[in-house]
Amino acid sequence: MITFDHVTKRYPDGTNAVNDLSFEVAEGELVTLVGPSGCGKTTTMMMVNRLIEPTSGRILVGGEDIMATDPVRLRRGIGYVIQQVGLFPHRTVLDNTATVPALIGWKKAKARARAAELLDLVGLDPGTYGPRYPDQLSGGQRQRVGVARALAADPPVLLMDEPFGAVDPVVRERLQSQFLELQRTMRKTVLLVTHDIEEAVRLGGRMAVYGPGRVEQYDTPGAVLGKPATPYVAEFVGADRGLKRLSVTEIQQHDLEQPPIARFDVPAARAAAYLREEGARWAVVLDEDGALHGWVGAAELAGAPEGGTVRGLAHRMNAWVPVGAPLKQAFSVMLQHDAGWVAVLDGARFLGVLTPARLHEALRRSVDADARGVGRGDVDFDSVTDA
Repeated sequence: MITFDHVTKRYPDGTNAVNDLSFEVAEGELVTLVGPSGCGKTTTMMMVNRLIEPTSGRILVGGEDIMATDPVRLRRGIGYVIQQVGLFPHRTVLDNTATVPALIGWKKAKARARAAELLDLVGLDPGTYGPRYPDQLSGGQRQRVGVARALAADPPVLLMDEPFGAVDPVVRERLQSQFLELQRTMRKTVLLVTHDIEEAVRLGGRMAVYGPGRVEQYDTPGAVLGKPATPYVAEFVGADRGLKRLSVTEIQQHDLEQPPIARFDVPAARAAAYLREEGARWAVVLDEDGALHGWVGAAELAGAPEGGTVRGLAHRMNAWVPVGAPLKQAFSVMLQHDAGWVAVLDGARFLGVLTPARLHEALRRSVDADARGVGRGDVDFDSVTDA
């Protein structure tokens, strides 16, 4: 979708902002450009919509050379989100969001309907927030309006320059999560500039790590963290890159333990006998529909009154995560609930539990898989444990 073919940007004083840049961004892919200030990442992004023009080389968007494309037509197919948002202070949130559709000739009713749809999609109720003005919004809300505005005309390409850099860390993480969910739905081709390695790792399907004026490594976050291509990359991602892998290593079904299961309507005495046979101290409790309810301890089952069932003894379980969530999310939920394990669900269906030991094994297996150049499912637990 976006191709950089030996692209150089040289300024009149002879400074190369970007030198001999070559990489591709696939359709529907989110790529992060990360590096220190002044390394050329924003210049790279701004060349895509010709706010800055390359000195040499070619940039293709959708197979078309941008230098052979009318700039106005080019920019109509590219959304643009910046750190300071740039909302019009005298226009309502709804009208700000409808700006681009209105400029390209959409009828007012259609543009406003699209704006309302996008506001809802980014988590802002259009009835509540649409009539407000930018100065009546928080920083995080203004940033969401900026994203909605960039998407309003449904461009295939989205350029984002430090989009979450102006908000506090708690809001930033929430906005990142919301944007990832939005991207899973809309599948735009995204270039996102950031100086924050944590953000680059969390958001990018692939990431370009910039040194001065050039890309030092272009690969998946897991590969960059597992096998830095140069000493510069190793230093930039940090000595704690193993911990950063928690953000990019997804929970898979083969990471899970299968604990004993007790259902609501099972007699407590039968469940207690089952746990004794298994040598287990607790069981996961499922309701009548097979959905997760919670857990029950062996001691509670053994002390239950005659004729009692699991239902009356079960504890509600709030420590759960969806399959495919990053290991970091599971670790965070464990800490939040002071839990020794988290349940892993596929929708409402219970798949198994992730314990601290299994989390550690999954992380080490991910490292081992990257070192071997194979999938994580191809590395067994024994080989990791014995390593």
